[in-house]
Amino acid sequence: MVQLEGHSPNSASEYANCSDEQLLSFLQQRDQQAFTEIYNRYWGIVYVHIYKMLRDDEDAKDGVQEVFSKLWFKAEQIQSSQNLAGFLFRSARNLVFNLIEKDRVRQKYFQSMVSFVREVDPNTVDRVDEKELQALIESEIEKLPPKMRQIFELSRKDELSHKEIAQQVNVSYQTVKKQVQNALKIIKPKISHFGGFIFFYFFL
Repeated sequence: MVQLEGHSPNSASEYANCSDEQLLSFLQQRDQQAFTEIYNRYWGIVYVHIYKMLRDDEDAKDGVQEVFSKLWFKAEQIQSSQNLAGFLFRSARNLVFNLIEKDRVRQKYFQSMVSFVREVDPNTVDRVDEKELQALIESEIEKLPPKMRQIFELSRKDELSHKEIAQQVNVSYQTVKKQVQNALKIIKPKISHFGGFIFFYFFL
């Protein structure tokens, strides 16, 4: 451990010899070299931790970036007595849980559309490329203005009522209703060629 008297190390090798507690202290002073050392010290372990749960290389790499981004922006909120490695592992675990939950909601949201199509008209399924439809819908939702997109996703993906959305987003009921209607008007022409049954289910 490097013995320091209230000042940061002068070289990368000195940072490498610092304890986690010292690095965290420097990081809380917005020391970028301390952040780099923490990243170099833990990125591989965090990557493996995430990869074991997601089994996807790209998602694991993205997860690593999110975990360390959170570390940088929330460093001042971490207590000096808190274990740095523990903080990173908890962040990684929570990130994975959130990703899994979002994916579960998204899949439930899409599969319910397909199930409806099968119940109403089995022949329609033959004309629907499920991945293409899902990608198209998600793409069009991504293009919506931020506030409209947030309200629309709360309505269609999280299945909240207009009243619940109004309370959560802190806007009026009428604003929520209008934003959902406007989103439908934007998306409607883009997926109508996939068939009327999908359209009616999606927009009711």
